Amino acid sequence: MSDGQFVNRRLHSLLGIIPIGLFLIEHLVSNYSATGGPEKFNQTVSFIQSLPFLVFLEIFLIFIPILFHGIYGVYIAFQAKHNVNQYGYFRNVMFLLQRVTGLITLVYIGWHVWETRIQSAFFGAEVNFDMMKNILSNPWMVAFYVVGILSATFHFSNGIWSFLVSWGITVGPRAQRVSTYVSMAIFVILSIIGLMALFAFVNPVSGTALN
Repeated sequence: MSDGQFVNRRLHSLLGIIPIGLFLIEHLVSNYSATGGPEKFNQTVSFIQSLPFLVFLEIFLIFIPILFHGIYGVYIAFQAKHNVNQYGYFRNVMFLLQRVTGLITLVYIGWHVWETRIQSAFFGAEVNFDMMKNILSNPWMVAFYVVGILSATFHFSNGIWSFLVSWGITVGPRAQRVSTYVSMAIFVILSIIGLMALFAFVNPVSGTALN
């Protein structure tokens, strides 16, 4: 591996945690406010949209890191070779799932951004509870979002394990085994948060007035 490839892989790994992983957590938690009803979710969206330098933050802390991580991740996915002798069957399954979920997540993010942020920025649509409710009125779209959320949470959570190994933080079998348990626990927790938020748009809180 050349010095350039080494630096790119380290940067790719780091960006997957900071800032992309942190943004994923923030986004899931913000969407979770939908479980409190349309008004609660719309208040959360309004607060985010009122942040100073929002466009700057979105471009340099979200979109550019995601583009680099996604494009270089596709390159890695098609160049990758399994490490059966080094990590064994289970870790190779996780290795494969990491690549597959990465590709799915990239498609999911692109579509989600098109349906929400692009529609808002260029076509005057308002990002609010009703927007997401309308998007998810199609059962196929619900299925697509379920797969997208699970892919994103798995890719991030399992990516934590890879990050810790590649950065020399977990160097022994025991440390790597513990980090596997921790990363899978994070996957379960984030998936529950994400799916609860998703179905809050599908089945809004009863008794809450909708437009």
